[in-house]
Amino acid sequence: MPGRGTQFFGFAGPIRITLRPSVRVKCPALSGQSHFSALAGFRYGLKLVPFTSHWLARTRGRCTRRARAVWFIVLRMATNANAAPSASNAAPHPAPEAEEIYRRWIKFLDDEFIRHSSPQRRAEIVRDQLWQLYLGRPHAGKLNLTLTSELPGNVLSMSMDPENVTLEAEHFADVDPKRFAPRKPLLWFWQMFDRSPIGLNTWLGLRFRCMLGRHIFDHMGSGVKIYHGVDLTYGYNLSIGDGAMIRQRVLLNDRGGIKVGKNVVIGSYSRIFSHAYEANDMEHVRLTPTNIGDGAKIGTHTILMGGQNVGAGEVVGAYPVFRT
Repeated sequence: MPGRGTQFFGFAGPIRITLRPSVRVKCPALSGQSHFSALAGFRYGLKLVPFTSHWLARTRGRCTRRARAVWFIVLRMATNANAAPSASNAAPHPAPEAEEIYRRWIKFLDDEFIRHSSPQRRAEIVRDQLWQLYLGRPHAGKLNLTLTSELPGNVLSMSMDPENVTLEAEHFADVDPKRFAPRKPLLWFWQMFDRSPIGLNTWLGLRFRCMLGRHIFDHMGSGVKIYHGVDLTYGYNLSIGDGAMIRQRVLLNDRGGIKVGKNVVIGSYSRIFSHAYEANDMEHVRLTPTNIGDGAKIGTHTILMGGQNVGAGEVVGAYPVFRT
């Protein structure tokens, strides 16, 4: 029987393989039956090929056809045994069971926010989710408000409900209450998710924020990546194009409107504004939309002031790799 790591010689040179014995699977070549359905979900882009003894005649170890042993050979899709895996194969992934739970949770929330657009119902949904994320139990109904010793716990419990909190955006004179109200529970959910332990789960967080963004933003493209700690103001004046990437701790102050083009990259800790103050009157705010053209690159810690227009493909800030 051939050993692990046997090399086969093909048209493109040697291919490194790993042999794994099958479990109660008959050989398709000998029995005329197909047994590939159970392997359809094999992960990481590896291809499984069934080999029987008469196909292994040219290996260093020989098998007799009488043994009718079946081996599944994992072909690494490279001619160099030491070649690094491709980027798609090396992408971090949660365990299959966890991934299935994450996807179900995000789909449940997406369906709920599609079904319910009223601020009150959305606030209840967010409250119930935050109770379980932070307190580890379902919403318990009425609290015991008489005991002084339970006041801190009551403050925490009541703060899970978006209707019991105020956001900075609500204090701005230019806020549109009608448009902001259905988004407020989702903005609170956005912030509280990122401040919880699971907010550091990159795989989950990227998908969670994109799901919420479809219900918050004026436009949300496909293939967008929004990383941990991104801060929003209104949300309804924000448009993000396909393939955009917004790194950690970016501020998107969309009071006057921000348009992020396709495939834009905004570096960590950048500040994007869309308003300006009068020099002699800080109470007077001018709303000036900010536009970032397709394929532009905004460097880490860059500040874009309100009304600034970044052209398509333009580089702003410290991005030496793109400048060269």
